[in-house]
Amino acid sequence: MPELPEVETIARGLGTLLRGRTIVGVEIRYPEIVLGGDGSSWEQRLATRTIQEVGRRGKLLVCTLSGGLFLVFHLKMTGRVWVVPLSYRVCMHDHLVIHLQGGERVVFNDQRKFGYAGLFTADELAAWPFYRDLGPEPLTLTPPVFRKILASTRARIKAVLLDQKRIAGIGNIYADESLFRAGIHPCSQACALSVSRADALLDGLKEVLAEAIKAGGSSIRDYRNAHGDRGLFQVNLSVYGRGGLACNRCHAPLEVIRVAGRTSTFCPHCQACFKITSRHD
Repeated sequence: MPELPEVETIARGLGTLLRGRTIVGVEIRYPEIVLGGDGSSWEQRLATRTIQEVGRRGKLLVCTLSGGLFLVFHLKMTGRVWVVPLSYRVCMHDHLVIHLQGGERVVFNDQRKFGYAGLFTADELAAWPFYRDLGPEPLTLTPPVFRKILASTRARIKAVLLDQKRIAGIGNIYADESLFRAGIHPCSQACALSVSRADALLDGLKEVLAEAIKAGGSSIRDYRNAHGDRGLFQVNLSVYGRGGLACNRCHAPLEVIRVAGRTSTFCPHCQACFKITSRHD
């Protein structure tokens, strides 16, 4: 699933390509892919709208349109949004096609059909439970707020990082990588982390996210940016997807467990497990 760096990369690429472009038509080829309305209602609401900006909130891709509308995409596991020329031949997994003035098209493709698109007014977007309940953005999160989030729960730290209601945008890749950088076992209890450990985790999280954005994200399976290119950060991953291989620091074999229903890779020597019965620094 595209995480914060991948969605941020897509948003920046689409912003360059779409800012100021006018929508002239819409094709909904798989009705279940859209939230609310049908092809005719989307056509009426989107026609002649100008794309003013393309941004991100958590893992959501958010297009700001003229007239106070917002076109939102959740890419889920295999969703892709990119701009194609008029000569492009629409394929079976292209579920939403937005026609632009000048002939180009914005295509939402999703092989597994887990993703979706929604069209909202500002009030509707603010009231949408998924959007409304998103936690703060990690790149702008302050140490005091982050410490408060961790101190409020006995849950395992990996589960806290993945909880979009606590912190928005983090997925399996960057949770594993930030925990490794901070030397924290994924099963550590969030509330057991000292101030210095919590601050180190936030620093590691911000660092790995910024580095991944600079590299255009991580292409593990399906991810491509707005131009159809692969990301490059996967070559820099220290633990994610490397179970059984040697740790880059101590050369011990990396281990794999499941936390919060997700595969978690870590180094048993470099990452300490902190519990509330034994606080460490």
